[in-house]
Order: sequence, then structure tokens, then C-alpha cells
Amino acid sequence: MNYAFIFPGQGSQSIGMGKDFYDNFELAKELFHLASDTLGFNMQELCFQDNEKINQTQYTQPAIFLVSYIAHSILQEESPLLAKLALGHSLGEISAVSVANGLSFEDALILTHKRGLLMQQACEGKDAGMMVIVGLDDAKLEHFCQEQQNNGKSIWCANYNGDGQIVLAGKKADLASVEGSLKELGAKRALLLPMSVASHCPLLSSMTEDFTKLIEPMLKENFSLPVISNATTNSYDNKQDAILLLSDQLTKPVLYKQSIQKIDSQIDAYIEFGCGNVLKGLNKRLSQKNTFSITDTTSLKDFLATL
Repeated sequence: MNYAFIFPGQGSQSIGMGKDFYDNFELAKELFHLASDTLGFNMQELCFQDNEKINQTQYTQPAIFLVSYIAHSILQEESPLLAKLALGHSLGEISAVSVANGLSFEDALILTHKRGLLMQQACEGKDAGMMVIVGLDDAKLEHFCQEQQNNGKSIWCANYNGDGQIVLAGKKADLASVEGSLKELGAKRALLLPMSVASHCPLLSSMTEDFTKLIEPMLKENFSLPVISNATTNSYDNKQDAILLLSDQLTKPVLYKQSIQKIDSQIDAYIEFGCGNVLKGLNKRLSQKNTFSITDTTSLKDFLATL
């Protein structure tokens, strides 16, 4: 079987994420404690107890990475599997690089935390936000965004999640101002998301240099499997390409839909690692192949039963 390992990004987090693994696997406990020691804050409290930090990007990102990494590590411990390639959605691309042995566990934790801090800093005072649009085709929405940019508004296509589902990024006031126009254009839904950053658009350009300096000493020279770039849909497996592509990803849209369409003929099934089943939901509209989500002991056992 040719598997693609896939990893979710922000929006997949929830209180209780990873707790089932923590309660049932010694490896999960060890990784949670190592993550807490590495970052200097309590990852069990962040992931298991009600708190506001879980939705603050500098904490959300390492939490999502940690649970994805644990899910993948436990599967490998129970039944080692080789993937043909790895793919992440936004933040998930860093998880993909890590399981491809392009980043150590500790460095990936530090990177996701600092990436979140840099994103927050880059968006301070910019009234940044994101909006999900449902029911418009890509070309129509891209043309609309270009018209708005020509009129001085900060609005860009940021995430291509599936046919008729795109997330926009930009300034909240600009996004809110076009909600009516988007519905007149035929959008079934135009909803502002509860976010204080605008990912994958030029509003993050001020952090690109700092991010590149941060990631350069962390990356390994060569990876153990190819990773699909969100920014280009092409695969890469080395440090030189990763520096460029992971930096480009900050200001360019996530081409998730296009990536799945491009690799689907090479893949027999997808395995999603982490909290929830966001990518499984997206994949239902993009592929006829199975997507298995490994989120807890039950879903792990269900997947192992298919082998």
C-alpha cells in the first residue's frame, strides 16, 4: 500500500487533545513531559484543562504539532509503516517535515512556538483576520480579490481547502466590508473566523527574514521521505528547498486541494495524525481513497485492524 501521511493545522485544536494517548501510552507521557521541559510551560495543562491559551497561535501551534507527532510515533511503535510521502495543511507541513526526519522533535516544538509568536507580532496593529467562503469557484473568487486589492483593500485567497471552499486572509474590516458583495456573487457562506492573525498572505511578509534565520540551523540536510509543499504542490526532501518553501508558505496560499489532486493517483490511502478529523473531511470531497484519522486509542485500533 502506498500511504500518504497527512497532518492538520490550526483550527483542529480542542481541549482534551492527546489525553487518551497520554492515559494509555507511556511514549505519549514521555513526549508530553519532554515538550513541557523544552518549551518551559505545562503542555498537559494547555491541552487538557480549560484555558484561553489553547487558541493563542504561539501555544496552538506546538500543541497541534505535539499531538500529531505522538499519534504518528505510537502508530510506528505498534506497527511500523512506511509512507510514500508526507503532506501537511499550513502548520501541518512542519509536522510532515519532522516525521520525515527533517527536524528533531525538540526543534520542531521550538519552531512551532516561535513561528506562532512571529505571526502574532507581524499582525499586531494590522486588524488581521480570516474568512471562510463556501460556494464560489476559485477563478471567480480570485478575480473578486484582485478587484478589491485594486481598490486598496487587503484581501487575499489564503487556503484552498476544496472545490467551493476557500479561506480568505487580510484586514478584518476589509473582509467584513465585502461579506454582502460575496453573497451577491453567489457565496453560500461568508463567515469571519475567530482569529487574530492573517496567515498565508502578504501581511506576514515582515516575519519572513526572521523565520528563515530561525529555521536554517534546525533543518537536517536530507529527509527520509518527500514532503509536499503547500506553496507549490511540488515535493522536496532536503534542507535547501525546505528553507525556501517553508518561508514562502507564510505569505503564499495553502494549495491543499491542488496537492491532493496532484498526488492522488500515486496514493492508495491517507493517514491523518492528530486531533480531530479535519483533513479527513476535506479529503472526502477531493479523493475516492480512504482517509484514516488516528486521534486516539480507538481510531488507532480501528486502523490497525485494516492492515
